[in-house]
Amino acid sequence: MKVARYYDGDDVRIEDQPVPEPGPGEILVRTRACGICTGDIMSWYMRRKAPLVFGHEPAGEVAALGEGVEQLEIGDRVFVHHHAPCGSCRQCRRGAPVHCPTWRQNGLSPGGLAEYFVAAAPNAVNDTLLLPEGIDFVSASLVEPVACVVKSLTRGAVAPGDTVAVIGAGIMGVLHLLLAKQLGASVVVADMVPARLERARRLGADGVVDVREGTLREGVEKATAGAGADVVIVGPGSLQAMNDGLDAAGPASTVVFFTCSKPGDTLEIDPSRLYFDEISIVPSYSCGPADTRAALEYIRSGVVSADDLVTHRFPLEKTAEALAMAARTDEALKTVVVID
Repeated sequence: MKVARYYDGDDVRIEDQPVPEPGPGEILVRTRACGICTGDIMSWYMRRKAPLVFGHEPAGEVAALGEGVEQLEIGDRVFVHHHAPCGSCRQCRRGAPVHCPTWRQNGLSPGGLAEYFVAAAPNAVNDTLLLPEGIDFVSASLVEPVACVVKSLTRGAVAPGDTVAVIGAGIMGVLHLLLAKQLGASVVVADMVPARLERARRLGADGVVDVREGTLREGVEKATAGAGADVVIVGPGSLQAMNDGLDAAGPASTVVFFTCSKPGDTLEIDPSRLYFDEISIVPSYSCGPADTRAALEYIRSGVVSADDLVTHRFPLEKTAEALAMAARTDEALKTVVVID
């Protein structure tokens, strides 16, 4: 079978390797679509794992069943999360599945950007979703990024009537916009690319802030009559964006760090302002089974539409071009590799 192996940001090779066989409790999936994640274009993050068959937003068809698998059948159309928890440990019982030891130990072999992959037993049991009729594979490849946003907004405790400021109008910023609006919030989106801001406005943003023309805080205060944001979603993993997010936060607010910074980066914070304004800083990393189920429902109900979001599609043989296109943030919103 063909796989896309990442060696560096400008070195992605299509290689051959044997089709893997599912072991007990595992499933073999024929990949039909797999999204390019924003994390895939973060070179510092990917290089430490290279070389690897990347891709963790796959959807496809069950091609073979390992011994003991009874909840699925060959031919089932599925989304599979690349990690899955055990469902019974202390962290799972606390509602923190991404900190389950099992979650970190399993995955997709060799990866989602391959003609076939094996999902480990916990993934097959705890975080594989059957696709309803009407949801195609490209739409299903959005489940994982949408689920990350579901968790982010949950961590931010977004409620009806809140003002949510979203830093970054790429795919994850747009998903935050769509879901926050669905939760009844007013949403202000900030970016420095006019075309991205215009897209955010078309998709329902109540206000946009061009950070080339003023600070985020000034834009948010203008949109909120000086109140500041109740929830700030910091999309980029830069220290500048994190500081800007804290600066734009109003009293009793929550600032969600959605993307990690580079290891070793240090953020300077004024604790007295956090204390007296009661500002909470909440990281949000990945997602769990409850989030993927909620994400699938957002897609099924049409709140999230691939027609609105997927701007570029490539075959597996052109994964290198797909990765390069995904990095062109002024042009691409969501890039998906389609395997026919």
